[in-house]
Amino acid sequence: MKAFFKKLLAGITLGVALLTGSTAMAAGLMTPVDSSKPALSIKSHHVNVTIEDGYAITEVTQTFSNPNNEDLEALYSFPVPEKGTVSEFTVWIDGKPVTGEVLEKKKAKKLYEEEKAAGRDAGLTEKKKHYRFEVRVSPVRANSETKIRLVYMQVADIDSSMGRYVYPLEEGDTDDQAKAFWSYDPVVKEDFSFNLKLRSSYPVNGVRLPKHSQAVISNTSANEWQVNLASSVASGNMAEEGSSSAQPQVQTKTAAMTLDKDILVYWRLAPNLPGSIDLVTHREAGKKRGTFMMTLTPGDDLAKITEGRDWAFVLDMSGSMSGKYQTLVDGVQRALKHLNPEDRFQIVLFDDGVEDLTQTWVNATPENVKVWSDKLATTGPRGGTNLYAGLNAGLKKLDADRTGAIILVTDGEANLGITEKKQFLKLMSGYDVRLFTAVMGNGSNRPLLEAMAKVSNGFAVSVSNSDDISGKLMEFTSKVSHQAMHDVKLKISGIKVADITPAKIGSLYRGEQLVVFGHYWGDGEADVSLNVKISGQDKSYKSRFAFPKSETSYPEIERLWAYAKIQDLKEQIDYLGSDADFKNAIIDLAVENGLVTDYTSMIVMRDEQFAAHGIERKNKKRIEKEQQAKQQRAQAPVTSHRVDTQQPAFTTHRPSFGGGGGGAFNPLMYMPLVLLVLYRRKKILK
Repeated sequence: MKAFFKKLLAGITLGVALLTGSTAMAAGLMTPVDSSKPALSIKSHHVNVTIEDGYAITEVTQTFSNPNNEDLEALYSFPVPEKGTVSEFTVWIDGKPVTGEVLEKKKAKKLYEEEKAAGRDAGLTEKKKHYRFEVRVSPVRANSETKIRLVYMQVADIDSSMGRYVYPLEEGDTDDQAKAFWSYDPVVKEDFSFNLKLRSSYPVNGVRLPKHSQAVISNTSANEWQVNLASSVASGNMAEEGSSSAQPQVQTKTAAMTLDKDILVYWRLAPNLPGSIDLVTHREAGKKRGTFMMTLTPGDDLAKITEGRDWAFVLDMSGSMSGKYQTLVDGVQRALKHLNPEDRFQIVLFDDGVEDLTQTWVNATPENVKVWSDKLATTGPRGGTNLYAGLNAGLKKLDADRTGAIILVTDGEANLGITEKKQFLKLMSGYDVRLFTAVMGNGSNRPLLEAMAKVSNGFAVSVSNSDDISGKLMEFTSKVSHQAMHDVKLKISGIKVADITPAKIGSLYRGEQLVVFGHYWGDGEADVSLNVKISGQDKSYKSRFAFPKSETSYPEIERLWAYAKIQDLKEQIDYLGSDADFKNAIIDLAVENGLVTDYTSMIVMRDEQFAAHGIERKNKKRIEKEQQAKQQRAQAPVTSHRVDTQQPAFTTHRPSFGGGGGGAFNPLMYMPLVLLVLYRRKKILK
């Protein structure tokens, strides 16, 4: 089964990649809102990333030059990072940094327009759709420079002992107007740097950048690593702990950096690490309530799945597949050849409507595979994308008496028929199936696919054009080829806890971590148990450890909790439809914790204007507290957050790839938006 999945994924995604040569759109650009004006040039672009156990903080500072003889309003855009939210937006006004405050979206936009009309310096950060943040700055002074800084936070969990960080630069939007708007030269004219500091309480024995061979990788210990991308390295781009290539290299300037390719960093934990529970907390002295982030990394108790099954191929044949449809066909043909003789298959095509090619289940004999492969080759792309109709047809194909799976391949979002997210979730809830999806590209509808995966107790794996595709295949196939933990429930007793998120956990697949945020009151020993079902059998993992009375080293945990809680509230909106109470709760959380969301924006004005409008500088104070804590952590040794050492919750090692993820298939760097979705009946996974 594992070999089949590998060949299927490689055949479809790699083949499509080979037939498409469209250059990725660049992000991180600042362009005039009036597109008739000459573009602003990027004078400098500096990225500083700190990854500590459980989360990453990314700070981006850019300086732009306005070559025009007049002041103008400019727009800066970048893709939404996975699990990431903007927590700081700063504009240099009169040579001094001014930090933004988060307000309800309409109020922030109104204030920005008022400041712009008055000719005063202002900036606005908004979230646009699911794939892009946009920053407006006015005025960008004539023949002068503008400097801005953005900071965003995100959870940085580990999967199968492999960490992964992506600095997204490939613009996610795909409409023609946006392509024209973002067609300016995305070259940093003078100075570029990407510096990443990795501090891990678990030993790391390798760091890799698949698409940036010029990176310098160094380490002072197995727990502290650095990556620098402002220099060239003759010795390659993978450093092993303890090897000569892990030592600092002589740094020399490279050619101008083009911001059109995601920067992706992997780090690999040492093998044979135990399963564990880690706890990071924040609680100021004298405060009754604390915030925690608990990370559970199960040992590997999960066996492989070996029985045969039914396969329903649901293929997008809409007009947008022109130029790549034949390669999709070729990938499916090769996948069919690797089915077992006891397997069965069906083929369903969709564009504006649905075409049932095989009509019924077909035994996967060599003769049948050839007949239907030849018939599939006679079809061609046309029409729009009625994704709902295609998905619904595939779901109806599953036989209740057999193990079944659906493989859906499409290159775009739904644009015909039912397109509302709520309806897709309702459809998924009506079937006893699981969704497994590889979410490919910064412009993909990640919120829809991840929500569908969650409601079906499946999983979503993100893939960048800069990923090692072989490593991602290993990650994907190791999950679908093994049993999983289902009906997962976490119980904490002994101290008071509340506001736990995610509210519903669902399932855990091989190599996955469970990251839980919440609030706690009191301190001292607590009993923690993780209760799951594996192949229908109940299993419990237990431990006992203390929650501290005070801890001020990790104030960022408050924002990360708020972001996770906001995601839970958004899911409620997805399931139940728009609700004013949920929306107001999101706004309140975002304003209190300084987060840019669908309903809030971050406004920068002169300090006296904040005072004039009676806007409290909550975010400014929070940023100062976080920066101070970050500096103190940087000067201290790496701290272990494992709390179950006295009473280990897991008795076996955490799963690991045991290698660097394999070599990269370079043609994948041109891969378009391709979504592979796999369904399987629930009963065979319990």
